[in-house]
Amino acid sequence: MQFAKRLEKIPPYLFAEINRKREALIAQGVDIINIGVGDPDKPTPAHILQAMREAIDDASNHNYPPYEGTQEFREAAVKWMERRFGVTGLNSNTEVVSSIGSKEAIHNTFLAFVEAGDYTLIPDPGYPVYRTSTIFAGGEPFTMPLKAENKFLPDLDLIPEEVARKAKMLWINYPNNPTGSIATLKFFEELVAFCQQYNILLCHDHAYSEMAYDGYKPPSVLQIPGAKDIAIEFHSLSKSYNMTGWRIGFAVGNAYAIKGLSQVKTNVDSGVFKAIQKAAIAAYSTDEVELQAVMSVYQNRRDIIVKGLQSLGWPIEPPKATLYVWVPVPSGYTSTEFTALLLDKCGIVVPPGVGYGASGEGYFRIALTICEERLYAAIQRMQDAGIRYS
Repeated sequence: MQFAKRLEKIPPYLFAEINRKREALIAQGVDIINIGVGDPDKPTPAHILQAMREAIDDASNHNYPPYEGTQEFREAAVKWMERRFGVTGLNSNTEVVSSIGSKEAIHNTFLAFVEAGDYTLIPDPGYPVYRTSTIFAGGEPFTMPLKAENKFLPDLDLIPEEVARKAKMLWINYPNNPTGSIATLKFFEELVAFCQQYNILLCHDHAYSEMAYDGYKPPSVLQIPGAKDIAIEFHSLSKSYNMTGWRIGFAVGNAYAIKGLSQVKTNVDSGVFKAIQKAAIAAYSTDEVELQAVMSVYQNRRDIIVKGLQSLGWPIEPPKATLYVWVPVPSGYTSTEFTALLLDKCGIVVPPGVGYGASGEGYFRIALTICEERLYAAIQRMQDAGIRYS
């Protein structure tokens, strides 16, 4: 019995060593504050739960769902795209497909388009699935460094001509995990033009489209004229509606890309439980006031962390979006060394930036997914341990 050789190319699990130390400290009776995981701690809103209850009681929802999603769900997704982003003219039959959250659809898109010898252009730091899925598909990841001096946007001029011509896909994720950075429509225009020039499939992971603060509304790449010729966008209900465990979302955009993704999906999964699709439809009808009430909770947590770190000397500004705060480590430490220090001295779990790619070195990520009291406690522990940026 032997693992496939492709597994040898997969990097070690980001939290493996952290989890080992965390478990050892818990065994010693240490109270651990885990601000490392982007899993919302609030319950799914009541109207979504009610829709689910009613759908479960309906026997017509108990059989296999359509592979591509129910017509009702796909039409709801199209209407939401129009209402939220002003994107009109989407065809619910050919330009939308349901997904089991975003991760599944992201991975299967690599399988649909990437072969041995193909490049994929992926952000660094970035969601680790972009790299691992490239490897699973037999391709070669070419990383686009996200640097603070460029507002954590990739510099397209740094992509060599020969790489661009061999690239099948270019991946972006704004609002961005892990950096919390945002992108403008002007930048999306540049990306669309670049991908049109080289015939590259532009893939926008838009999982944090609704996780935004201070009145900011993240745009869709499909708002750019001509984007649908080369772009596909991935949406998820996980973060915005506290539905991480429900595993529901959709991909939308270029019909050829949707067809390729759908062809893979029909061979590897059997679609999303129809009752969950009913609940998702209810989620997309959530009142704006209620959605903003959820966002205000995370905005308050963001402010607690940012102000707390600023009081300890950190030169950071509040991010306008996502569940994360991307924080530089003090001089003299690597990101791994500093996160180990926080765990050993303060009982605080955070992931090192290098776990998201080589360009993440020098940072760590804080997730705003625990209550305010524990966030205050985390800052207090750092202060009591004498941990400061400068």
